[in-house]
Amino acid sequence: MEKGMIQQFIEWIIHNGGLYVMLLVIFAETGLLLGFFLPGDSLLFAAGLYMEELATEFFGLHYVFIILMVIIASVIGNMVGYWFGYKTGPMLFERKDTFLFKKKHMYKAKDFYERYGKGTIFLAKFLPIIRTFAPIIGGVVKMDKSTFFLYNVLGSVCWVTSMMLGGHFLQGWVADKFGFSLKDHIEGITLVIVLVTTLPVLFKIVFGKKSPVGTSATGQEQN
Repeated sequence: MEKGMIQQFIEWIIHNGGLYVMLLVIFAETGLLLGFFLPGDSLLFAAGLYMEELATEFFGLHYVFIILMVIIASVIGNMVGYWFGYKTGPMLFERKDTFLFKKKHMYKAKDFYERYGKGTIFLAKFLPIIRTFAPIIGGVVKMDKSTFFLYNVLGSVCWVTSMMLGGHFLQGWVADKFGFSLKDHIEGITLVIVLVTTLPVLFKIVFGKKSPVGTSATGQEQN
C-alpha cells in the first residue's frame, strides 16, 4: 500500500529526532502566535501509535517519561502565550492582519473565553486554533496567574494523555483483535481527528451568538 503524504510526514518526524520535533510543535502550537496551523492533535495521536519507537530512540525510557515531557512542553507553551498576552495587551487587537497573523482568531478566542470563563484554558486544549490564542487572551485580560496555571496544567495533562495513550492502547487493541496496524491508516485517522476537534469550533462560529460589531472592532471586554 502506497503511503500518503501525511503518513510519510509523520513517520519522517518520528524517525528524525521525533521527540524533539514533537516537543517543539506542541510548545509552538500552545504558546506562539504562528503555531495555530500546526497539527498538534494528529501528531500526539500518531506519537501514541509509535510510542515504543519513540521510547527506544530516547535512551530506552518508559513511555510515561515521554508523555511527561510533552505535558511539560504544553504547560510551558501556554505560560509563554500568557506572558506574551499580558505584556502586549490591546496592541494585539490593533495590529494589522498579515499572511500569518489574523485578528479574527484573536476575536474567536476572546469570545470563547468570555462564554466559558476560567474553564477556557482547560477546554481550549482540545480545540485547534483556540488552544493557541486562549492563553494569550488570558494574559490580555489579566487572568489570575495561579488560576491560569492550575487550568493550564490540568488541561495539558488531560489533552496529552488522552491523545497519546489513546493512540498507544488503541493500536495494541486493534492489532490483537483484528490483526492489522493503525500505522497503515494514519491518513484516515488524521481526517477523523481533524473533524472531531474542529466541528465544535465550526458549530460555534456558524450558529453561535454573534458579538456586537462595536465590540469586535474595539476588542473591549463585554460586561
